[in-house]
Amino acid sequence: MQSAYIGKLMELAEKDPNILHILADSGTGYDEMFRRNFPDQIYNFGIAEENMVAAAAGMATVGKIPFVFTAGAFLAYRSFEFIRDDICFQNQNVKIVGMGSGLSWSSLGPTHHTTEDLAVLRAIPNLMILSPATPKQVAACVELAYKHQGPVYIRIGMNREKEFFEDPYEITEGRNDILTVGDDILIYTTGSILEEVSEAAEMLKKDGKDVQVMNACIIKPFACPELEQIRPGQTVYVVEEHNIHGGLASILAEHVAFNGLGCKIVPIGIEDRFAAGYGSIKQVRKANGLDAVSIYERIKSYE
Repeated sequence: MQSAYIGKLMELAEKDPNILHILADSGTGYDEMFRRNFPDQIYNFGIAEENMVAAAAGMATVGKIPFVFTAGAFLAYRSFEFIRDDICFQNQNVKIVGMGSGLSWSSLGPTHHTTEDLAVLRAIPNLMILSPATPKQVAACVELAYKHQGPVYIRIGMNREKEFFEDPYEITEGRNDILTVGDDILIYTTGSILEEVSEAAEMLKKDGKDVQVMNACIIKPFACPELEQIRPGQTVYVVEEHNIHGGLASILAEHVAFNGLGCKIVPIGIEDRFAAGYGSIKQVRKANGLDAVSIYERIKSYE
């Protein structure tokens, strides 16, 4: 996903010299690739995320389009006040890109996990929130963020996520992506956990279940017109690499309640705690019940 992000950003930066790549000692080879190609459009603020965000807001006031890029946890939590007051309150044209969504920083533990960012940031006015699941979605999100006049937050994974979409892929505002179609089980998901959800859906299909998997990329403003067609009493499963409070499950529950829809929301995510375990992304997902087998077993227990 980082490669897709930098690739699309360089494509845009070549056409628009106002695009800036703003870092806080991210330290990746992709950043150096950007620097070699656009040495006048990159700034490294070091480990000073709050200053970086505040400076980006200032740059936007003179027509620059800063893409602020570092670990998601250090943006969503450490820099929260600056995102709220300097960027969103002023409605500045700054793009905030959090690297390492969910449990991506699996070996570094909860201090680096980004499992509450949707809950924290979606309450801020003026902020568009995007949660891509694949490299092609990342590129489409960067394009959408560039075209959108105003603050945008993009959360991206960093574990060589599997691609599920074909070229040309474009994000369509006002709807979600349908990965598979089925009448028995409906699953919503967002972000990198899509790969595990897809595997779980295949297991359910082997049990004779028709499974529909919906991928929500645009978290705010959120739309799910497909729920208007849901049959009364149907269960909707929501799988996310995020706290079950405040994330996609909460968003869907709000939509159901606000619109008087007669369905039940079952959240499958981090259950109001900090994630357990250290290791590879697969190991940490399994330790927290978010691997494909655990997701399959959880859904089976309700069916």
